[in-house]
Amino acid sequence: RIKQLQVRTGGFTEFVPLPFVHMESPIYLKGKARKGPTFREALLIHAVARLVLHPHIQNIQTSWVKMGPEGVKHCLNAGVNDLGGTLMNESITRAAGTVHGQEMLPEWMENIIVEAGRLPEQRDTLYQASKTSQTQKSYGHHQLVGSHA
Repeated sequence: RIKQLQVRTGGFTEFVPLPFVHMESPIYLKGKARKGPTFREALLIHAVARLVLHPHIQNIQTSWVKMGPEGVKHCLNAGVNDLGGTLMNESITRAAGTVHGQEMLPEWMENIIVEAGRLPEQRDTLYQASKTSQTQKSYGHHQLVGSHA
């Protein structure tokens, strides 16, 4: 249905599979939801999304908050072309039980992308390359207190 809707409207710029983080989720703790997907299942949904949605939705994004740095590398090799944003003070996924931090500096993102054998490029919301001056402004900032990636 997503692909059909995209063919009809052209309204999606990306598809972002967000695996359910169950560990501290109230709905899971009350016994009203199953555990979230395994790592393999989460990776497969990214890969299948690339296969099924191509060429109608060109961008498949992964969430570093949910997948972690190693998971992101695997996703980049499974069809993902977007690492997502530089969230600051992310709290929802952390409250649900992940341990991947609340902030990832652009420098760290670039390292992960390069380690996965891909070329990093900052972009805007519409997937246009960011101006060099804007890209440079994103570097060299200090990490928030208490966050880690």
